[in-house]
Amino acid sequence: MLLNGLTNLPRQQIRTVLVVSDVVVAAVAAFLALGLAHSFDGILTEKAHGQLGLAIVLLTPLISIKFRLHKIKLSLLNAKDAMVIVQASLFLAASFLAAQMVLGLPRVIASTAVFASVLFTGVLGSRVFAIALLGHLRDKLRAREPVAIFGAGAQGIHIATAILQAGEERPVIFFDDSPHLHGMALGGIDVLSPKTMLKDLERLQIRRLVIALPETAHERQQALAALCDRADIDVRVVPTFVEMFGEHGAKGAIKAVRPIDILGREKVDLDTPEIARSYAGRVVMVTGAGGSIGSELCRQLLNCGPSKIVLFERNEFNLYTIGRDLSEKTSTSRVDIVSRLGSVVDKARVSSVIAQEGVDIILHAAAYKHVPLVEENELEGARNNVIGTRVLAKAAVDAKIERFIFVSTDKAVRPTSIMGATKRLAELVVQDIQTRAPDTRFSMVRFGNVLGSSGSVLPLFQKQIDMGGPVTVTHPDVTRFFMTVTEASRLVLLAGAYSDRGEVFVLDMGKPQNILEIAKRMIELSGLSVKKMPDGAGDIEIQVTGLRPGEKLYEELLIDDANMRPTPHPKILRAEEEQLSQIEVAGLLREIEEALTASNARMLRDVVEKWVSGYHRPSAVVAEA
Repeated sequence: MLLNGLTNLPRQQIRTVLVVSDVVVAAVAAFLALGLAHSFDGILTEKAHGQLGLAIVLLTPLISIKFRLHKIKLSLLNAKDAMVIVQASLFLAASFLAAQMVLGLPRVIASTAVFASVLFTGVLGSRVFAIALLGHLRDKLRAREPVAIFGAGAQGIHIATAILQAGEERPVIFFDDSPHLHGMALGGIDVLSPKTMLKDLERLQIRRLVIALPETAHERQQALAALCDRADIDVRVVPTFVEMFGEHGAKGAIKAVRPIDILGREKVDLDTPEIARSYAGRVVMVTGAGGSIGSELCRQLLNCGPSKIVLFERNEFNLYTIGRDLSEKTSTSRVDIVSRLGSVVDKARVSSVIAQEGVDIILHAAAYKHVPLVEENELEGARNNVIGTRVLAKAAVDAKIERFIFVSTDKAVRPTSIMGATKRLAELVVQDIQTRAPDTRFSMVRFGNVLGSSGSVLPLFQKQIDMGGPVTVTHPDVTRFFMTVTEASRLVLLAGAYSDRGEVFVLDMGKPQNILEIAKRMIELSGLSVKKMPDGAGDIEIQVTGLRPGEKLYEELLIDDANMRPTPHPKILRAEEEQLSQIEVAGLLREIEEALTASNARMLRDVVEKWVSGYHRPSAVVAEA
């Protein structure tokens, strides 16, 4: 009963205990400092010593609260917390020094040094002792199942902390592929090599392994799962789309490993030698470098050995973020990272950057892509997606760029939205420019929704789940093609390697996924259940809200399946699609520019309806006209 009470004290009582312990430590530190500097016999008789001790006892709780020492969470004690304790100790030591000087005591430097050392050691040590004691008591109270964690990075450390807080399990060992971590101890937990993992698990009597690896290590996760399955070891993995850690705690943040999570298929292996050969030693410019696709393109390019990556982005913060991230990754390599602010619609800026940096290859990922937003801001969508692509493509031809890869979307095929229509118009512009560009090879890439990218359903669903629901689905029959950000970025890079003249490349992504089923799957993977109507049993409700303006029930990748051609990769298809004549493209561009100049959205929709096959004006817009 007593043990249980000690391990479940209310937060305010714990904070009070910490402040009192800091006062006791400070009093002991003052006693030792004065005794060693002067005489232990005179401490209780000297009036000045008594005044100094009283001042320290009264001042300590104020400083402890000022520096929030009582709010340091014991289970998460780290180096940052230790630095706060150092600051508080120095502040109190300075007060101790000043008080001695006011009282006219001798040997103030020596006594202050002793006081500061004992104070810091005692304050920090008391917290470490409390952590060890409480952990020991919890282990005594209940048998906690031992678990191992594969991955000793930040994600692994976080999951170890969450497991400790949950109280049902205890992490006893880390495994990691990095030899630099072997033999180290993180938070008192040893890091071992995975070479003898099964023997170590048997030796430590561990029957559960938690995998804390990034999404890019999917193949490693599957290999570990297969290995442990043969040894009858329970394997769990930290989902990449879960923000660690929400209100559901460690159990809600861990799921059993499954070969197919959201994709509904195995990932496509796009790690081919053609990629590295095509970009090695080149200067590659990535537009929209701070976006979901652009930033991953830049990261993948690092493995291809280009001489320079030029980051071109209109959003200052996004550019700064990806630039800093890449600079950290290239600190030991010879890849130069150059960050350039600018918009693709600015012809002078685009041409200047291409010339100054000596660009060889352009990966064009800059676009407005959010369907409802572009539907409401059609003029800016056309300006950025169509005119911006033309400006960039013409600049590439003028500079005799080696290759130009345009990132398109499946929404460009028989589009019902302005976003999809502007991407289709941009494809037509690129195809037309290719006919007069003997020195530059153009290609286009179409893919579906990218898992976890900005604006995709997964971050939205996860946020709704974390808030307790409801999860909103526009229609129960809506389906979409999905791919990982790694697949998307490597598909773009491979398109550049395979490009000849003006083709469209698509990835065989299997069957499209039903969005309603994805919502249900994500709720279940978060450790919750779908609320059933009408009785209301379950955790998270799913609401059907109706299709948004411009949204389709299903997407397509090709306008004409008969035009598909194979590529050296079995999962990548090449399509040679219909294109407009030079006169027709010039006409549509002129009409778009007239609509932009006049700020006339209705005129723009007239142009789209005239030139984009399959597009029809939404009923709401027709009514307004």
